[in-house]
Amino acid sequence: MNAGVGNVTFEPGCRNNWHIHQGGFQILLVTGGEGWYQEEGKAAQFLKAGDVIVTYDGVKHWHGATKDSWFTHIAITAGKPEWLEPVDDKTYNKL
Repeated sequence: MNAGVGNVTFEPGCRNNWHIHQGGFQILLVTGGEGWYQEEGKAAQFLKAGDVIVTYDGVKHWHGATKDSWFTHIAITAGKPEWLEPVDDKTYNKL
């Protein structure tokens, strides 16, 4: 299995688009700051240092910083990402 590892930093208010990992998975190891993780159809989860998220093959999700905190995580990713639509401001601003 091939997997990539990245140290990702989001500035306050930054988040990635909705996306899916096809034929793989993603593990997020939160190393600093405060952030959000949300799977489609579920409530967003607040994240802080020490939290671990596992996203399974084909699950639509997004992650990013809270409005007022930097957010860092190590991402261990296998499979091909499929990037989708942005997380709209209305949804994000309700968090």
